[in-house]
Amino acid sequence: MSPARVALERRGTKPTEFLRLLAHDIRWRLLGELTRSDRRVNELVALINERPNLVSYHLSVLRKHRLVSDHRSSADARDIYYRFEQERFREGFLASGSRLYPGLEGEGEGGRSERAASLERTTLQPRKRVLFLCTGNSARSQMAEGILRHLSEGSIDVESAGTRPRGVNPLAVKALEPTIDISHQRSKHLDEFIHERFDYVITLCDRAREECPIFPGHPERIHWSFPDPAEVEGEEEREAAFRRTASELFTRLRYLIAMIERKRKTS
Repeated sequence: MSPARVALERRGTKPTEFLRLLAHDIRWRLLGELTRSDRRVNELVALINERPNLVSYHLSVLRKHRLVSDHRSSADARDIYYRFEQERFREGFLASGSRLYPGLEGEGEGGRSERAASLERTTLQPRKRVLFLCTGNSARSQMAEGILRHLSEGSIDVESAGTRPRGVNPLAVKALEPTIDISHQRSKHLDEFIHERFDYVITLCDRAREECPIFPGHPERIHWSFPDPAEVEGEEEREAAFRRTASELFTRLRYLIAMIERKRKTS
């Protein structure tokens, strides 16, 4: 049995049940919005134009099957952000498809996913520019900057900044070693970039989202609600939180690259 099918069945979800989850129009639209950015319920209500009770119900269904997760905002504990669980979705999708076509999972786990994560080089279009923002520009945004530069092989211009920069956290450097070296990066205030044009501005903490200014050219605003790994108590637990954050950033940034490449091909 394939690893994806094992993971799916371990969670008690049959392939047909997984596909029925996706087949519902409201759930499909909710996932479509959450693939791009973490959202609060009121934002999802406005985006898909459905009643709040319906949105809440279908979010609870998706959460039950672990296709979305939620956590309270670090900026305002009354707010709850919902997040699309990309790896769990990928596992379920491949496992369900491989029941009909066993070769599908091999294609998805092999070259196909790698090709999606590699941008085509072209001199006909300018390079995309991405800015990552968090509060301290010390951990989450620094790791995101290094990972995206690494995954895109320098074909995307990447910067990071903070609303109150406080220096690069050594644990952020350690979490990416030996694959990626971000020891040379420095913390920067967002004022350094306030007049620059970006294609994407991605906030990585809830406080930075609330304080994010308007940038020239109306870049696409994306929010990924990551808790600050530096706030975890206990030395071993804190290091594990940094590694977990790095792993989740790898997943999200591979998707971002694939999304940018898809837009480039269709533009």
